Amino acid sequence: MDQGTFPRSDSTLSLLLHGYAWLPDERRRRPGPVLRTRLLGRPAVVLHGPEAVRFFYDERHIRRAGALPEPVLSTLFGQGAVHGLDGPEHQLRKAMFLGLLADPQRRGRLVQDVGAAWDAAVPAWRDRGRVVVLDAAAEVLAAGVARWAGLTLHDDEVAPFARDLVAMVDGFSTPGPRHWRARLARRRRERSLAELVEAVRDGSLRVPAGSAVHVVAAHRDADGEPLPARVAAVELLNILRPTTAVCWFTAFTAHALHRWPEHRGPLAEGDGAFATAFAQEVRRFYPFAPFVGGKAAAGLVFAGEQIPADTLVLLDLYGQNHDADLWGDPYRFRPQRFLDRPADPQELIPQGGGDAATGHRCPGEGVVVGLLESLAPRLARLDYTVPDQDLGIPLSRVIARPRSGFVIAPA
Repeated sequence: MDQGTFPRSDSTLSLLLHGYAWLPDERRRRPGPVLRTRLLGRPAVVLHGPEAVRFFYDERHIRRAGALPEPVLSTLFGQGAVHGLDGPEHQLRKAMFLGLLADPQRRGRLVQDVGAAWDAAVPAWRDRGRVVVLDAAAEVLAAGVARWAGLTLHDDEVAPFARDLVAMVDGFSTPGPRHWRARLARRRRERSLAELVEAVRDGSLRVPAGSAVHVVAAHRDADGEPLPARVAAVELLNILRPTTAVCWFTAFTAHALHRWPEHRGPLAEGDGAFATAFAQEVRRFYPFAPFVGGKAAAGLVFAGEQIPADTLVLLDLYGQNHDADLWGDPYRFRPQRFLDRPADPQELIPQGGGDAATGHRCPGEGVVVGLLESLAPRLARLDYTVPDQDLGIPLSRVIARPRSGFVIAPA
């Protein structure tokens, strides 16, 4: 194919069939710094590698406004979310998230609240017999982040709340029942949280000062006006949802401890440096986001190749996290690699790259690491058996998960 031309065939079906394997397979078939394809009928280019991360997260090159398809906005992120903003508007909205999620004290309290929810839940797991780690962790995480955010959930509200937050993640990238569950879950939670925001604003409901609910309800956007209540609800969900989505990494943690039980000892003994390395290796090794996307802000050149303005630009996350040139032995689970060398933020990109303070990198990435540093040792110290089950993790499913969700039973 000549430089600058796009194939006539569309790769959407291949993406749906092969999931995480689609881009790595395409890059093996057509190596080079820029892979040209089509998705949903639109010309698209795929970038890969640390230099591509720097290029992609430069807002002079890539913009988000208008880049995210409607199915993703109506399930995962929400209409009007920070993810679809650029420039000063994005910076101001992003600062709200950074103040809540990047502040070490606030982040520490969130980790403590989730840890307390875990400790409170464990005795009931023994009474239940078999427990699905992914589902149980979702309830723990939802309860912890709700308390931290200033929400009041009664015991019988936690499980449905967690199911809705999980559904938004589980169904954003697939047609069919999972997708429609995600839409319905978002609609339901946006409506209830918008009502909560309005109650906080009119004084009929008091929430702790400085809590996420309080901060988002009081936030004023670039126009000096408060966020519309529905958009405020969207942004609250963009704190609650990704925190609860750490249940995927928690299930992957259980999977890793089962496959490589030699890691239980250092975690159970409270080796903090090893817990951090283990958390980073779980994020690198296991599949989470396959790629992120944006639109070329102008006619661009990357690695000598032309990218026309408005072209869809994808950054290959899963492929980079499994690139032998970066990791040497990418399909070996080896936490030691992060003890030998700290994680480079332009190389390890399970939740995207760039600078969280100035770009679109996830502001909650430190929260994810902190939660795994807390939950992985707790899981390692837990006394349980692993019944026979299907522990396969099909890469064709986005978001990937152990088929069984990882079932444990009392020892």
